[in-house]
Amino acid sequence: MDLPYYHGPLTKRDCEILLLKEGVDGNFLLRDSESMPGVLCLCVSFKNFVYTYRIFRERHGNYKIQTLEGTPKQIFPNLKELISKFEKPNQGLVVHLSNPIKRTSPNLRWRRLQVDMVFMNNDYVSVLP
Repeated sequence: MDLPYYHGPLTKRDCEILLLKEGVDGNFLLRDSESMPGVLCLCVSFKNFVYTYRIFRERHGNYKIQTLEGTPKQIFPNLKELISKFEKPNQGLVVHLSNPIKRTSPNLRWRRLQVDMVFMNNDYVSVLP
């Protein structure tokens, strides 16, 4: 995914640290859901708390986001349009998206694979005859 604010398999805790460290309302990022495989999370800071909205990919490749109750459900053809919509005030999020928190590493999946391989290699033990 080629979005600078997509952080891949970022933990909830690491997400909170990134979004709250500047104390600015409207900081946001996208990350993979830890509890629901294949689902994305739009995380946004407001009043020193991180709100998380799940984004689901629909059957035909469109995206749907969970917003505040009573807000009309909307379908988006891509994530850029979804984010663009919620950069405007009063669209169904607790606060509008104003400051994307960009990832520092461009190859998240590759880095994750490398880390997993390092841990796997540590599991091997040399057996002496």
